[in-house]
Amino acid sequence: MVTIRKAVIQDLPDLVEIYNQSVLNNTATFDLNPVTVEQRRQWFDLHDQTELYPLLVAEREGKAAGYASLSIFREKEAFKSTSEISIYIDKDQQGHGIGNQLMTAILELAKELDYHVIMAGITKGNDISIKMHGKFGFQFCGELKEVGRKFGEWQSVLFYQLTFDN
Repeated sequence: MVTIRKAVIQDLPDLVEIYNQSVLNNTATFDLNPVTVEQRRQWFDLHDQTELYPLLVAEREGKAAGYASLSIFREKEAFKSTSEISIYIDKDQQGHGIGNQLMTAILELAKELDYHVIMAGITKGNDISIKMHGKFGFQFCGELKEVGRKFGEWQSVLFYQLTFDN
């Protein structure tokens, strides 16, 4: 059974482990080197100290199986009704619907927080993520071609957006 809840500081080592799986094994993040718990603490604190940028954990068998967050899309004040979504799932927990549960919960919070647009930046070729976002109504809105280099190859980022009727 999976429980979706607000992240607590005790989750941070699990969240770092999940994130570093992507750092080392895929292009879901453009970080090239694994991060430490200490390095990721500032990121955690930003989400923990403001209700505007929630960080949710999917807990399974007493351990974080994945997480979802809303983050600042752009610093300028005119963007305050737009947020960027991120979802990461432990490699051993993928394929069990955890991403869908996290997406449902984080989008419910986004509506409660009165966001108008949720943006998703997805590395080209990540078809599973593209499919999941599409299932929730995200629509393709643009491509930044060859903006990052990882694993010796140029990577492009596809942007998808979900607009709420508020």
